[in-house]
Amino acid sequence: MATISITEDVKEALLRVASELQLKLGRKVDLDEAIRYLLSGSLERRKFLSTILDSKESPRMFSIVGETWNPIYGCLHNCQYCWARKLARDRLRNSRKYSNGFQPNLDERELKREFKPGGVVFVSDMGDIFSPGVEDEWIERVIEHVSRFPQTYFLFLTKNPFRYHEFSFPSNSILGATIETNRDMKEVSRAPPPSERYEAMRKLEWPLKFIAVEPILDFDPEILAKWIKEIDPVMVYIGYDNYNNKLLEPPIRKTERLIEAVKAEGIIVFRKTIRPAWNEDLYL
Repeated sequence: MATISITEDVKEALLRVASELQLKLGRKVDLDEAIRYLLSGSLERRKFLSTILDSKESPRMFSIVGETWNPIYGCLHNCQYCWARKLARDRLRNSRKYSNGFQPNLDERELKREFKPGGVVFVSDMGDIFSPGVEDEWIERVIEHVSRFPQTYFLFLTKNPFRYHEFSFPSNSILGATIETNRDMKEVSRAPPPSERYEAMRKLEWPLKFIAVEPILDFDPEILAKWIKEIDPVMVYIGYDNYNNKLLEPPIRKTERLIEAVKAEGIIVFRKTIRPAWNEDLYL
């Protein structure tokens, strides 16, 4: 049998998987078992994990996203902490796209864009393409364009994951939802509450699911960890607010425990901005 060589980055990634499996199983796990574990998932999940391991932007990096694409922009969720809405209403208010504020719209020009094989494209970082006000036809046209580039992954992220159930996506789609907490804080956003987003994602049968716990809000550790486990995402982003919004944040020790609990389930965790809460002194 031929010997297969691997790079140091891949070896380090496999060692992390083996270490997390050891914590989960309570026994020693070698690299062979770690590889078998990775290969035990669905074909699309295996392909995606291979992309991460082969990428220069590995799971220990800031992000796997190589570029962003905004065929639909704007959103009506009115989230208290939304940097994109503030940008559209301030610095970009005189631009063609945002002359009407943050109202959802379709940019026809973006549907002509070409993508190279490989990597991950983040769809609509300047809005939520499943927000109220976004027409089904717009979404269908975006999905059709995604299907033209089967060798490239497209990451969708929404606070309205119910709409995932209304469309058929090509296999190179990563379907994500933001779940900042397990608590339904209606004062933070007009989007469907986290409990409803959790149910929509839990019921979604899709091999490449993604959860963003960002910006993280105070939460109940056992409940949120249980939600993530039941959703069974291929990866999770966890991070604090970057824009000084003075949100109701958890103490850093609670966040670190959540990260370890999710990793123990064999889920890839991307650490975004991890810092003490702005009101950390209240927890001392």
